[in-house]
Amino acid sequence: MEATIEKPVNEATLFGHPMGLFVLFFTEMWERFSYYGMRAILLLFLIDNVRGGMGLTEADGAAIYGIYTASVYLLSLPGGWIADNLLGQRKSILYGGIVIMLGHIILAIPSGPGLFYAGLCTVAIGTGLLKPNISSLVGELYPEGGARKDAAFSIFYMGINTGSLLGISIVGYLGQKISWHYGFGAAAIAMALGIITFRMFGQKYLGDRGLYVVPTAVGEENSSTGNRSLLVFLAVLVAILAGLQLAGVIDMTTAQGLAQAMGTIISLIAVSYFVYILAAGGLDSVEKKRVVVLFVFFLASALFWAGNEQQGSSLQIFADRYTDLNLFGWQMPSSWFQNLNPAFILIFSPVLAALWVFLFKRKIDFAVPAKFATSLLLLGLAYVVMVVASRLALSGTGVRTSPFFLAFTYLFFTLGELFLSPVGLSAFSKLSPKRYTSQLMGLWFVGTSLGNLIAGLFAGGFDEKNVHQMPEMFQNVAYFSLGFGFLLLVLVKPLKKWMGGIE
Repeated sequence: MEATIEKPVNEATLFGHPMGLFVLFFTEMWERFSYYGMRAILLLFLIDNVRGGMGLTEADGAAIYGIYTASVYLLSLPGGWIADNLLGQRKSILYGGIVIMLGHIILAIPSGPGLFYAGLCTVAIGTGLLKPNISSLVGELYPEGGARKDAAFSIFYMGINTGSLLGISIVGYLGQKISWHYGFGAAAIAMALGIITFRMFGQKYLGDRGLYVVPTAVGEENSSTGNRSLLVFLAVLVAILAGLQLAGVIDMTTAQGLAQAMGTIISLIAVSYFVYILAAGGLDSVEKKRVVVLFVFFLASALFWAGNEQQGSSLQIFADRYTDLNLFGWQMPSSWFQNLNPAFILIFSPVLAALWVFLFKRKIDFAVPAKFATSLLLLGLAYVVMVVASRLALSGTGVRTSPFFLAFTYLFFTLGELFLSPVGLSAFSKLSPKRYTSQLMGLWFVGTSLGNLIAGLFAGGFDEKNVHQMPEMFQNVAYFSLGFGFLLLVLVKPLKKWMGGIE
């Protein structure tokens, strides 16, 4: 049988880590180049009515931006299920990359709204198939867990942000200074390089990891029963959504209405899926407690990304309209402010990685829930800075605000992200029951999906009629972030206990 064939693994290492990690590093780097590069110019393209953009209002453009970025991460959930049950992680990554590349090629073709939206949908589908599975495969390289696994995710995260830095620089410049569609085309080329990297070196350095689905253990619920439970879950979810639509609670017939409805949809999917795994997943008591901890981390993640992902929406508009873009006499692309986040990550990732090792060696406990709480507190501080910046922007002087406000905001964003994102990836890899690893990794990205959607809806309030509300809007984000951060600090001890000794 095919499943019994074992492919040899090349045990070569680099910096003490298997070469397979660096295959995944460069694959993800090129995929993130394509994603963050295209995201940097997407909202600007949607609301542009001068250089061949879509000419949408800020509210409609921001709603579509939110729907797209939310869908990219929401589709990680079925992408994880497909890998766990049908294709395995490796095929899911390869097929996902090919679909992403095709989507960017469609976006690079000047066309009407129909073909453009088809391209966005294609990219979202491919990303949902690739994103959770490449992260899960990193975890497969380190079955022993521990600090070495955390270090591996930090290295992997640097690959993500190297791709982001390159993508925003190149796609942002091409899109804003030459042609929107040249920018979209550059994203397609980057994804092609990622596919080539994964295909050429994956066979040699990954062995048989991620090639096969996880078999159902003896005594567990058989696959047909599990599939029936999943179908019942989906049917109930569809019925709830249909009822909400008919009752007028949600409206999925307009861009803004669909974006608002997607908030309800994503929340229902996430909560329902966690309940499904807890109630019908065949978990023991220890596994159930760990899944509950993951749900708390999911909530913290959704709130964090709702603030952090304003980079491509409200903060992009703020940079474009209210920030001084003069750089030694040259007007730089406003999208380049988004480069501060990956640049700061590349600078501070080694610093925080060294800090974790320093604390570990001295047996100083900085538990995962405490790191999540710290990330939310830093996010709140970032928005305190933006409250000050927005009040200055509306002071009536007509002078654009200093770029240092956005620079400090992005610095706090970055530090918060480093306390949450690589730590969260590692925590979901460690705490997830083996047979649900990719699906729960998908739920981690669903938290990012919900945050992206909220970020898009938030930016819809940035039209000229509501511009006076900017300080209050930023202030609300600061209050929510700081409040939830302090609450999480209170819950550190019970959450750590439910993690069952896993750090």
